[in-house]
Amino acid sequence: MNRGRLILVPNTLDFGAEAVDLSQTLPDGVLQAAARLAYWVVEDARSARSFLKRVSAQVPLAQALQALQIVELPRPRKGSSDTTPAAAWRELLQPALLGHDIGLLSEAGLPAVADPGAALVQAAHASGVQVQALAGPSSLLLALAASGLNGQSFAFVGYLPQDAGDRAARLRTLEALSRREGQTQLMIETPYRNAALLGAMLTVLSPATRVSVSCGLTLPSAWTRCDTVAGWRDHPVHMPDKVPAVFCLLAA
Repeated sequence: MNRGRLILVPNTLDFGAEAVDLSQTLPDGVLQAAARLAYWVVEDARSARSFLKRVSAQVPLAQALQALQIVELPRPRKGSSDTTPAAAWRELLQPALLGHDIGLLSEAGLPAVADPGAALVQAAHASGVQVQALAGPSSLLLALAASGLNGQSFAFVGYLPQDAGDRAARLRTLEALSRREGQTQLMIETPYRNAALLGAMLTVLSPATRVSVSCGLTLPSAWTRCDTVAGWRDHPVHMPDKVPAVFCLLAA
């Protein structure tokens, strides 16, 4: 029996914000592919159904929404690393092993990039299931492109520590690495801590280090600003606490 594929279906970047027209951010081919899928593995079933309702407004679903099989990714226990058994990941791939395509959907943006779905992609490769990534928005790459910082060498470092002292130490380490390697460092934060992260960057980093902030990417209200730390200090901004942002730094 031919095996199905694991198809990485990009989502919009308007999660938690006012929804935008899907056709403004997702190619028609993505909508067509999503409408055909009957099996899904998702980060959150409720938001996945909301996404598929939006898809159905553009392209009729091949099956009724209620008939789709939507399974959530395993959630690691708080304070522990992911110890989900390999058998559990293989179980999620059973439809593909039986010949059906499966869609993988993240909460926002590209699946498996800064996303727990990466473990399912790894399991698919181990099980001989073909993986197909569809084109769609990535907040990290959009932010990097809009920053004007080094796009030839960059690293995504995820979330920084919440403790102020640990966060400051991490920022100093990243700045030193950026200066030594000429490498742009990208990071994200929970929206309600956006201001705290930017404030820490402007306090800890050297005046000549360049900092870029991209906020609400793909939304009508989206903006990106790149300036030296000294420039940010001279002309501060109000950071929204409900809209996702991507932060970049490049040391001089």
